[in-house]
Amino acid sequence: MVDKTCISQVVELLKLEAEAITQAANRLQTEQVERAVRLLDDCPGKVVLIGVGKSGIVARKVAATLTSIGTVAVYLHPSDALHGDLGIVTSKDVAIVLSNSGETDELIVMLPYLKCRQVPIIAIVGNLRSTLSGHADVVLDASVDKEACPFNLAPTTSTTVALAIGDALAMTLMKVKGFTQEDFALNHPAGRLGKRLTLRVKDLMHSGAENPTVSLQASVIEVVSAIGQAGLGAVNVVDDYGYLMGIITDGDVRRLLQRVRPADLETLIGDAIMTRNPVVVFSDTLAYHALQLMEDRPSQISVLPVVDQERRCVGLIRLHDIVKSGL
Repeated sequence: MVDKTCISQVVELLKLEAEAITQAANRLQTEQVERAVRLLDDCPGKVVLIGVGKSGIVARKVAATLTSIGTVAVYLHPSDALHGDLGIVTSKDVAIVLSNSGETDELIVMLPYLKCRQVPIIAIVGNLRSTLSGHADVVLDASVDKEACPFNLAPTTSTTVALAIGDALAMTLMKVKGFTQEDFALNHPAGRLGKRLTLRVKDLMHSGAENPTVSLQASVIEVVSAIGQAGLGAVNVVDDYGYLMGIITDGDVRRLLQRVRPADLETLIGDAIMTRNPVVVFSDTLAYHALQLMEDRPSQISVLPVVDQERRCVGLIRLHDIVKSGL
C-alpha cells in the first residue's frame, strides 16, 4: 500500500546510494586510478567495455559516454565474444570489465583470450579477491556494503557505484585529453549545446534575393512595400555600393505614422526614417551570440542586419529564425 512513508523511504535509499559512492571514492587507490587513466589516454585503439546483466547495461552507458567525448569505445557481450565477436578486439585496445562479484562465468571464460591478445584489463569490480581482480592490470574497488534492494539482492547500489566510477574515469580522461566544448559540440550537432557551438548566422540568415534592402532615397511607400514583400518585419538601408547605412523595421514605420502628418509622408525618404548605426552581426558569428545580442539588452530587438568585414550588407537575421532552429 502506498502511503506517506514512501517519500522517506525513497530519500533514505538515495542517501544510501550517495553514501556508497562517497565510500567508493575514499577507497580508490591513487596509483590504480592513475594507471587506469594512463592506459586509456595512451590507448592507440579503442576502449572495449565488457559486462553481463546489469553490469552490461552500465558498460553500455560508459561506452556511450566515452564515445561522446572523443574516445572510441564499444560494448562487447562476453557470450557474443566467445562466438565470433572477439574479432573486434585487438592488441591496441584497452578493456574495461565490470562485475560486482568478479566471478561471472562468461567473463571468467573470456579473460584468457583477452590476455592472449595482450589487451590491458581495467576491472571495476565489487570483490577484490575475485578471479577478475586477479587477472586485471588495474583494479578499481566498486564494492558496496548493501544493495538498495530490501532483500539485498537486486543490483542497485552496486551498479550505481560502478556507473559513477565509469563516469569519473570518462570525465577525467576528457580533461587529460584537453577535450573542449567545441569538440563536444562536433559529436553532438543535433543537441542544444552542439547548435550553440556550431550553428552560425550564415546558416539561418536571409541573404541574396531574400535579403530585403532599400536605398537611402527610397520613399515611405517603397519602404512599406519592401517590408511587406519580404515578410521579415524589416529592411536594410544601403548606399549605392551596398554598404549598410541603417535599418527600418515595421515598428519604425508605425511610430513614424503616429508622429508625422499624412501630408508630410510623401517627402520622407529612407535616410530620414532609418535607425542609424544599428547593432549588426557577421555571417560567421555564432547564432547563439546573435541571440544574446538581441535579448541581453534593456530593450530587446527582433532583427539584425548581417554585414561582411567591410560593413557591406549581406543579409538579415531574425530572432524568430534563431528560436526556430532550436537554440
